[in-house]
Amino acid sequence: MTPLSDPDITEAELDAVRAALVSPTLQGGPQVEAFEQAFARAIGRSYAVAVASGGIGMMLALKALGLGPGQEVVAPSYSFRETAHAIVQVGATPVFADIDYWAGTLAPDKAEARITPACRALIAANSNGHPAAWSELRALADRHGLKLIEDSTEAIGSTYQGAPVGSFGDCAVFDFSQPGPLVCGSGGMVVTDDAVVAATLRSLRGRRPDERFSVVLGATPPLQVGMDALSAALGLAQLGRLDSILARRKQIEHLYHEQIRSFEGIKDPYIAPEVGEVHWFLYLVHLGTRFSQSSRDAIVDDLETEGIEAAAYCSPLHLQRHYFDRGYRRGQLFVTEKLADRAVALPFHTHLTRDKIAFIVATMKEASVNVGAGSAIYL
Repeated sequence: MTPLSDPDITEAELDAVRAALVSPTLQGGPQVEAFEQAFARAIGRSYAVAVASGGIGMMLALKALGLGPGQEVVAPSYSFRETAHAIVQVGATPVFADIDYWAGTLAPDKAEARITPACRALIAANSNGHPAAWSELRALADRHGLKLIEDSTEAIGSTYQGAPVGSFGDCAVFDFSQPGPLVCGSGGMVVTDDAVVAATLRSLRGRRPDERFSVVLGATPPLQVGMDALSAALGLAQLGRLDSILARRKQIEHLYHEQIRSFEGIKDPYIAPEVGEVHWFLYLVHLGTRFSQSSRDAIVDDLETEGIEAAAYCSPLHLQRHYFDRGYRRGQLFVTEKLADRAVALPFHTHLTRDKIAFIVATMKEASVNVGAGSAIYL
């Protein structure tokens, strides 16, 4: 089987984990603090708080910014990672807005149309690695007095107007599970420049052993959702190699592009003018409008038959049962549904070879013909 994701692990990561295993502290400790400090420097933020996952990080960010029952948060429904579920988990109400057709990110004008007096925050995602329109979103949030939260769980390494993703929100959330380039089993990071927000995040996350009897800190029940030392050691080693991992993934991207240009009607992956660099989370192929959701699923099944793990990139949140039961229906977010129905994620990791990519693309092309829709697909 050619997996969708295969982490780039070397002796550097193995040595880091071995050292953590023989350390006296496996829960939290100096490895976590070192990872936080290094990550904050890498992103250019003042504070970084390591947590158990990106989804947990989003929930803590919302809580730290004061979001809760009776309030609304505008967010996209289009994402591979379902961090928007955190809105429900803090008791607030998600209000889904549509996305830009080309970038796949929250469209500022469509988000503004969804803002009501109950709205208190915007969440925008750097979908599949492409940065959202952060200058417009920042202006929109400031104009309406809203908090701006950056979901960067899919985009580490990408840049917007010369700055790395993670630089733009009041808080930004990263995730370190597969299939991202920086992987530490499970874990996430919340970054911010606000000292009070950072302190609140840490208070919500959990207690250090020397804080367990603090009367002051005991006023806030902790969730005990911190990162363990093994994950932090692995993450820190991966962070030290991140540039080389991203460079190799760029090579894989170019190999894909060489092969997939043989499809009729192909167009290059879109990168917005204000975006400096995009490091894709997954290698997505967008099928043409002649394809349906069912034909997309048939192509995924055909690839699996040939030993290639592929997946639908997105199951829109607004069409999932929890939100469907609260009034959302198909047709309300046209662009989100159109892209989600036709997006196929192909294997994307540093262990792929030119021959393997050629086989994947040839199999994909044959599968698209087998479903009776021809070979017109669009990246």
